Formats: sequence, structure tokens, C-alpha cells
Amino acid sequence: MNSSSAEAERRRRFDRIVAVFHADMFRYAAWLCRDRAIAEDVVQEAMLRAWKSLDALRDDAAAKHWLLTIVRRENARYFERRRLETVDIDNLTASQAALLAEAPNEELQELRESIYELDDDYREPLVLQVLMGYSTAEIGELMGLKQGAVLTRLHRARLKLREKVADEQLRESGE
Repeated sequence: MNSSSAEAERRRRFDRIVAVFHADMFRYAAWLCRDRAIAEDVVQEAMLRAWKSLDALRDDAAAKHWLLTIVRRENARYFERRRLETVDIDNLTASQAALLAEAPNEELQELRESIYELDDDYREPLVLQVLMGYSTAEIGELMGLKQGAVLTRLHRARLKLREKVADEQLRESGE
């Protein structure tokens, strides 16, 4: 096989893999960083890194795990490289202040917000299991944890969510 046909085959392989897992990559990045725009940047960087190291992927059956690991690392790199802008809430415009005061109208939005508020150690395994369908063994491998630690984090994440939802219901019933 000449170099141009080898390159064409490499591109087809990459396109095939990314087409299948791009949505999962974005969803995972969005849950990790809590911002759609940043998630798009993270996924772009992850795809660039995946392209550069495609030859390291020996088995296409492991592509999802491989790509999500790259997304996770790119997310960490993103926040190591960038300092996030801060906003002085005392100097917001009226429309910006209205956005801060806006209460979520749906239970689903409240649940998402509660998940976003979880510490990364609890949010990440919960998202991997519930949204991405990973087993505890796969989560442990991806996060570099033992299965028991994953189970503990999942248990604590659910407890924290229950507490937040119960607190919110108490606040709403008391108003």
C-alpha cells in the first residue's frame, strides 16, 4: 500500500471512530467542565490529539474508552492552561442580574444543577455510569481507581443528590 492510500485509510478509520463517538465525547466534556463552549474546545483538542496518536489505538473496539480518556485529559489541560474570568456580581447589568436570579422551572433542570454542584470526585463517576453507561470496573479503569472506590463515590454522590433535592423541597414547601 502506498503512502497516499495508507493515509486515506487512516483518515477513513479516524472518521469512522469519531462519527460513532463524537456525541459521547461532547456529552462527557460538557458534564466535566459544565460549559458547552468549553466542552466544544475540549472535544476539538481531544480530536486533534486522537488524530495525532491514532496509531496507538490497536483495537477499534477500545475506541470509546480511548477517546473518553483523551477528553478527560484534555479537560484537565484546558483548566491548567486557562484562568477563568471572574465577574464582580455587584457590577452586573440589569439583564445579567436577572439571569442570576432566574429559578429553574423544571425538576430536570434542578437535578442537573444539583449534579453540576457535586464535587468532581462524585460528579464524574455518576455521569460516567448514568449518562454514559459505564460499568464500575470501566469507570475505575478510566479514572485510575479501584472498583470499591468507584462504588463508594457513586454511593456518596447519590446521597448528596438526595440531600440537595430534599433540602430544595423543604425550602420550596416553606415558602
